[in-house]
Amino acid sequence: MTNPVTPAPLPPGETLLVTLRLAGSIPARAGRELQQQRIAAQEAARAAPAADDAPDAHRRAEKRFFADFDALLDAGLTGGRYLEKEKIAEAVAGELLLLEEQGLRVPGFVLTFNHLHCVLHQPAGRGLSLYKAVELLHQRTAGQARRILRGQLPREADFWQPGFHELPVLDAAELLRLQQYLLAHPQRLKLPPRYHEWPYCYRALLPG
Repeated sequence: MTNPVTPAPLPPGETLLVTLRLAGSIPARAGRELQQQRIAAQEAARAAPAADDAPDAHRRAEKRFFADFDALLDAGLTGGRYLEKEKIAEAVAGELLLLEEQGLRVPGFVLTFNHLHCVLHQPAGRGLSLYKAVELLHQRTAGQARRILRGQLPREADFWQPGFHELPVLDAAELLRLQQYLLAHPQRLKLPPRYHEWPYCYRALLPG
């Protein structure tokens, strides 16, 4: 009998998969139903009969929510498609990579027409907090997008949906799977041919 392989740890610090989406990019009713399903799954995880299984059950519930949430975004049922405008995509990608200069690491990201997935790593004891970094990313990219759109977005309308979704990345094996998922996103969505060479996918190694 062989011993199971223990996944390699990530470098010290915190690593998150973060999703930002354009305002109105998920139908309100579908979003509410998805949140209700998430809450029910979390409650079921907390009530798991074996205490040792509760964290795993909670993790499975969060990953299920992410998959369903991402599928709704990919469907593009409602909302704008501003991120397919190259000037806006360039602005968002540029702001993401600038986070590296502030002490964070960006192991990977992908922009599609209505949302952004990015993996952010905060080395232990250095850099901005991840939550502050996402707040600044929201503010800076929304301001740049408004200037590029020049009145196409109503003044009272948000560019990004307030808040963001996060999923902790637990080990290096999971990080690798996420990077592969992000890189394959444009092809998986069967987007127009220009997305097959979409430059706004990025992957980098974390220093071990």
